[in-house]
Amino acid sequence: MNNKSYCLAMILFICLAFTTQSFAQLQAPAPSPAAHVSQVVGFTKISIDYSSPAVKGRKVFGDLEKFGVTWRAGANNPTIIEFSTPVSVAGKNLNAGKYSLFITPMESGEWTVHLNPKANAVFAYMKDGKIDEAAVAADDAVAFKVKTMTPPMPHERMMFMISAEDNKVASIHFVWDQTMFAFPVDTQVDQKIEGFKGVF
Repeated sequence: MNNKSYCLAMILFICLAFTTQSFAQLQAPAPSPAAHVSQVVGFTKISIDYSSPAVKGRKVFGDLEKFGVTWRAGANNPTIIEFSTPVSVAGKNLNAGKYSLFITPMESGEWTVHLNPKANAVFAYMKDGKIDEAAVAADDAVAFKVKTMTPPMPHERMMFMISAEDNKVASIHFVWDQTMFAFPVDTQVDQKIEGFKGVF
């Protein structure tokens, strides 16, 4: 084998090795991919990080996610909502920071949304293989009821959305399969403006 043939063979070998290594490192797409949504409302940036599961032909609420059992509102990691400034939710003042968002679905009546200031995973509240609902409630920064609705069309993937028509109060929307709800977050724009005035 002459030098030219040898060099060509080596180049082909190296290319093949890199290609094989790349394929070995390639992973299948995550079944519940990471998702993020954020919106500045008033002076506050609201961000939600979650993993977005799919229906995949399953019955979601009442089967995959049991009624009366607190759920992490997503898949994989805890669903985290973050406020860059203090806000008010359901009449409760909350500090700026990160909160885990849990949901307790119900077969009838209103559902409960929990904001956990420790940013815990819901599985931190497992006791004897079940969620300790009393412990969840004890750690809630705020828990409030929401009315569920049926969306105009089923949503295969779970998602959160943020909107704010008046740029003062945000609406956090949740939708998955045949269920949706929303809840307001008051970013306390007027109070913050009054606070700024007091500085000068």
